[in-house]
Amino acid sequence: MSKNQSIPSIDINSFLHGTDEERDKIGQLVDEICRQVGFLKIKNHGIEEKIINDMWLVSEEFFSNTENEKNKAKPIDHSSPRGYFPMQSETLTKSRGIETPPDLKEAFSIGPLNSPATKNKNNDFFYGKNIWPSSPSSFKKVWIDYYQAMQQLSLEIMSLFAVSLNLEKDYFDRYYTHHISALRALNYPPTKTKQLPNQQRAGAHTDYGSLTILLPDPNVGGLEVKYADGTWVPIQSEKNTFIINIGDMMARWTNDRWVSTLHRVTSCNEETLSPKRRQSIAYFQNPNFDAEISCLPTCLDKNNQSKYQDIEAGLYLMDRFKATIN
Repeated sequence: MSKNQSIPSIDINSFLHGTDEERDKIGQLVDEICRQVGFLKIKNHGIEEKIINDMWLVSEEFFSNTENEKNKAKPIDHSSPRGYFPMQSETLTKSRGIETPPDLKEAFSIGPLNSPATKNKNNDFFYGKNIWPSSPSSFKKVWIDYYQAMQQLSLEIMSLFAVSLNLEKDYFDRYYTHHISALRALNYPPTKTKQLPNQQRAGAHTDYGSLTILLPDPNVGGLEVKYADGTWVPIQSEKNTFIINIGDMMARWTNDRWVSTLHRVTSCNEETLSPKRRQSIAYFQNPNFDAEISCLPTCLDKNNQSKYQDIEAGLYLMDRFKATIN
C-alpha cells in the first residue's frame, strides 16, 4: 500500500454476511493493512444515520455552551477519565515521555454504562458514574445511543481482526464482557494567535487500547499519520465511513505483527493563525479491566516467544491516560 494512496476501505457488511471465502479474503487484506500502517476505513457498517447525526449535533451544541456552563461538567478529580476537559488540559505527547506545549483542544468523555459485579479498588477509575451535562437536554440519551452502537460495531470489527489473525471469529469475545471502553468528543476551536513551537491541536501519539472508531470532521482536515519512512500523511474522511486504527494493546497482543501508528491533529499550513473549528468523535474500545493481555498464539515468533510481558489491561490503560493530564 503506497502512502500516496488513500487508507483502504473495508466493507464490514460483506465480512459479516459473506461466504467463508469472502471473509477470509477480507481478513487477509486487513492483516496486510495492519502490518503496514494500522489505519483503515469501515463502510457499510449499518449504523443508523440519525444516531450519527444526533451525536454530531448534540456534541457541537455542548461545545458551543459558555465556559461556565461547560465547567459544570468537569470531574472533581482532575485525573478522572470522565466529564469535560477544558482547553489545553491535556498533552498527548506526554504519553510517550515527550514534553510539548498543551494540545489546542477541549473534550468531553464518558466511560462504561454498566459496572461489573465484582469490585476492585481501581474499578472506580473506569466504572465510576458518568457526568451528564444539563445542556443540551438530549445529551445523555444521544450519547448512550451512540455508545451502544459503537460497542456493537467494535465487537464486529474484533471478529474481523480475529479472522485476520487466523483465530476463531469469536476469539476476543471473552475479553469484552465488562469492557472499559470510552466515548469522547473533541473540539478544536479556531486559534487567533500563533501556536507555540511543537504545539498541535493534538500532539503526536498512539492510542492505548485495542482499537479506535473515529468519526472525523467531514469538512476540516488535520488528521495525519506517520509512515515508517518518517513522513506525515493526511487522512481524508469519506461520507458514512469510520476511520479505524489499532492501539498499543493490539500491537502487544500481536507481538508487533500489527503496528500502532503515530498520529496527530495539526492545523493546515495556510490556516496557522486562524484555523477553522474542527470536531471529531472517538470510541476507544478497551478490554475488561482485569483482562490479561498476552501474545496471541498465532503471533508468537519462530521460537514461540513474545516481545512483551503479560499486562493487566486496566492498570496499563490507567497509567497511560494519567500521564497526559496537565
